[in-house]
Amino acid sequence: MAVDHRDNGRAAAAANRRFYSALWSATTIVPPERFNTWPLVSRLTERAAARLEIGPGLRPRLPVAGTCFVDVSREALAPLGDRGGFPTQCDVTALPFRDGSFDLVCAFDVVEHVDDDRRIFHEFRRVTRAGATIVFSVPLHPRRWSTFDELVGHVRRYEPEKLLALLRGHDLDIERSATFGMEPRSPWLLRFAAWGLKHRRERAMKWYNAVLMPLGLRLQRPLDLAPGMIDATNVGEVLLVCRRST
Repeated sequence: MAVDHRDNGRAAAAANRRFYSALWSATTIVPPERFNTWPLVSRLTERAAARLEIGPGLRPRLPVAGTCFVDVSREALAPLGDRGGFPTQCDVTALPFRDGSFDLVCAFDVVEHVDDDRRIFHEFRRVTRAGATIVFSVPLHPRRWSTFDELVGHVRRYEPEKLLALLRGHDLDIERSATFGMEPRSPWLLRFAAWGLKHRRERAMKWYNAVLMPLGLRLQRPLDLAPGMIDATNVGEVLLVCRRST
């Protein structure tokens, strides 16, 4: 029986939208200064006159005021606009901006949710100027697929070599990289979270926002950025700082 990948993509998009609409409805903006990405992106912002963050929800990493934001979730966009951002609701594979509009584009925990990942990398390249910086993160190694991936609506995990080939095909050169992510390590905690979101969604969202998210922020380690691509053999998620070459 043939598999209709378009149907799979639409189902994944719908599941993502339901999950994150519920999440953002139950919380408020976490300031970007609270994330371990802030030392990196704040320096990049100093020389980026035009900047865009894709799919931030209510966890923006770039300074909110003066930044363009796109997200599929209406619940996330109004608070960003209230704080001086320029929000637009749209599909991240069809960005409503002219070619070469931005000096800096960021997308944290976004690409792995998109069925047509080549399209989103095409858009990264299209809306940036030559020499622009693109910062994004993705989970690695399909063998590490877990309840967490299903819980948050991932479509895939990347094999490092295939990811590198995808970047080369879109004129993106890796300048720096680091281990990244806030995925819980406890299988028991993951199973419990999945059960709660299925059977006690409202209460689970409150626990996540009131307890797990603040704890995760407190336990973050500083980004240990290294030149080029790090050895990703035992890395579950990687952050990449790329330069658009042409």
